[in-house]
Amino acid sequence: MDFKHLPVLLDETIEGLNIKPDGVYVDGTVGGGGHSYEIARRLESGRLIAVDRDPDAIKAAGERLYGLNVKLVRSNYCDIDGVLRALGIEKIDGMILDLGVSSWQLDNRERGFSYHDDAPLDMRMSKEGVSAADIVNGCSYEQLRRIIFEYGEEKYAKNIASNIVKLRESKPIESTAELADIISMSVPQKARRDRNPCRKTFQALRIEVNNELGSLSEALDKAFELLNVGGRLAVITFHSLEDRLVKQRFAGFCQGCTCPPEFPVCVCGKTPRARLINKKPIEPSAEEQRINPRSRSAKLRILEKIKD
Repeated sequence: MDFKHLPVLLDETIEGLNIKPDGVYVDGTVGGGGHSYEIARRLESGRLIAVDRDPDAIKAAGERLYGLNVKLVRSNYCDIDGVLRALGIEKIDGMILDLGVSSWQLDNRERGFSYHDDAPLDMRMSKEGVSAADIVNGCSYEQLRRIIFEYGEEKYAKNIASNIVKLRESKPIESTAELADIISMSVPQKARRDRNPCRKTFQALRIEVNNELGSLSEALDKAFELLNVGGRLAVITFHSLEDRLVKQRFAGFCQGCTCPPEFPVCVCGKTPRARLINKKPIEPSAEEQRINPRSRSAKLRILEKIKD
């Protein structure tokens, strides 16, 4: 399988994980196996558990990682505690999450992630469950407006949701091209000139279909608890909603005393459980952005656990 996906911020991520040859690591989003390959080849007696919910990714990664000490598991990264428990693993030394949609998923038109091609309106990373077509044709106006506004940060969400509801009355909206046409007619001409107007709505539907923010929130808490002291968690985000969630959760792990400022001495006894490896997110170099334009919005945050 020709699963093409350039790993983003590869060197920075591998360096940030501070890989120990005898450590236990998790790649929660194996994709094409780029990050996993570089982790695995640095291991001696250590282990790598590579997880992905996409069956195509698992197949492709299996081909790329053949012969390395890697255990491939088809699962959602938010279920990482169960995955590791089934393998008899209690603690890990590092985990990476490379979020968002892969180049393979975007470029494989039948998956229905892209607004550049006409394809079935799908967007399911797992190829199972509720599809984007189900949401577009089954949700109420208010539900669609909320999804598009909250997950796409789309200021024309009302118009787009209204036109979806209106036009689906005569015929179900079943393809990416049909939805793209509705979005285009729902925004002012200036918005159509400045940037493809479909980007935000397609992002919103993809997030809803795959419960991306809910899964991320759950995974961050579980991953942190699974880390050994000295273990590291690296997360690559691609839009502000993901990055905000990671930034806030990392800040919570690093927070010390929570007593009101008027208290003369600390009574809560809370001390930081983690430290930030990079206080500001690491972004792709100009050269990486030139080679891989899809890396432009990527941000890497890394945290180290310092206390159980």
